[in-house]
Amino acid sequence: MEKELDIANWKRKEHFHFFRKFEEPFFGVTVKIDCTKAYAQAKQSGKSFFLYYLYQSLKAANTIEEFKYRIKGEKVIVYDQVNASATIGRADETFGFSYMEFKEDLEDFYGLAQQEADRVSKGTGLFPEVFSENVIHYSALPWIDFSALSHARSFSMEDSAPKISFSKLTTTETSKAMNVSIHVSHALMDGYHVGKFVAKFQELMNG
Repeated sequence: MEKELDIANWKRKEHFHFFRKFEEPFFGVTVKIDCTKAYAQAKQSGKSFFLYYLYQSLKAANTIEEFKYRIKGEKVIVYDQVNASATIGRADETFGFSYMEFKEDLEDFYGLAQQEADRVSKGTGLFPEVFSENVIHYSALPWIDFSALSHARSFSMEDSAPKISFSKLTTTETSKAMNVSIHVSHALMDGYHVGKFVAKFQELMNG
């Protein structure tokens, strides 16, 4: 389901019209997320840590309306739900894009996401079977403890979907953490909304 945002009466109307004219309207931040409890929970339940934190990230994003906004021409569309388009690595050192529908229940999400991850990992194509605007573009770089990240972008192609990337998991004697890069369109949201997402994501990762 989707609906059109009433831009004329939107409190961010001026911000939208200002930032959408930029050649690069995206801004990004990188934050550290404590994963100690989440990692233990995933391993205790026999789940992939990647799919576990992907679920918690999607759950957090779906609580924030601005993460459901997408630009279509002159309109802003509000989706009732956002899903994941995550990169899945392959044994031949390439990757493919997946489509994972968000489900409120972890078990429901995990089963479908695991099937999709397996399908993509064993395939050869780049693109997912389902194309949709109501996705967040996800990627993981589990080999790199990055502190910043940029994305390849085609400025001629309309794109307003958030992009979230996860770093290598780092471990100390008492904790586990990873850096998370979040890039969003400034035409659709501000640092305040990214801050809400980070706080909610950390809350969910704490269990």
